[in-house]
Amino acid sequence: MPEGPSIRLMKESIQKFEGKKVLEASGNAKIDTEILIGKTLKEIKTFGKQTYLVFNDVAVRIHLLMFGSHSVDEQTKPDRQLRLALLFSDGGMYFYTCHVKMVDSQFLAGIDWEADVMSDIWSPKKAEKKLKSNPEMMVCDALMDQDIFSGVGNIIKNEVLFRIGVQPESFLGKMPSAKIKELIKEARNYSFDFLEWKRDFTLKKHWLAHTKKICPKCGQKLIKKQTGLGKRRSFYCEIDQKLYQ
Repeated sequence: MPEGPSIRLMKESIQKFEGKKVLEASGNAKIDTEILIGKTLKEIKTFGKQTYLVFNDVAVRIHLLMFGSHSVDEQTKPDRQLRLALLFSDGGMYFYTCHVKMVDSQFLAGIDWEADVMSDIWSPKKAEKKLKSNPEMMVCDALMDQDIFSGVGNIIKNEVLFRIGVQPESFLGKMPSAKIKELIKEARNYSFDFLEWKRDFTLKKHWLAHTKKICPKCGQKLIKKQTGLGKRRSFYCEIDQKLYQ
């Protein structure tokens, strides 16, 4: 599943259409594409792994799910995969194998934009409060909780936990306050590192734990295990990462 930084890059690639009028709308998503024709795209907003195409009286939410993708100015995949295409006078945007939904302004107003780790209004204090109110939650689940760290996915989870030296099955209530603060700080820091490496096509070269077999610090074999309630893949070192239980 594309993580927050990848969604940021997608936004950058289609941002040229802000302020432009939709001339054609099509695709096999279960929405009424007709109502978008003639409307002006006011703004493109992102919230974690979601993208919102905002018009005056409606917005279109795009979630790429596990295997979704997009293209700009040219349809690159067959019609059966095309969920939504919006054409403008100077090009178009195409979304494939994703979830598309219409939402209203009230829905947008209800989003906690401060939970997006890459947002200019990201609130580390609010994240800390949420973490401390869930002492029995494993840190691997906390990082993947989109209400706390919107945009964080499995890659960021594994790399952040390796950076701060914490095993994924550690309980939040057992972690020192300083570690909680470090967790919050590095979730945001790594997200922006991810963005720059992804932009430079060097992301995988910087992975220290995710999908790796040997710890780059001590040389011991990394543990590969499905952890937490979500049973997502974790890669970690039992020597260089501490278990708080």
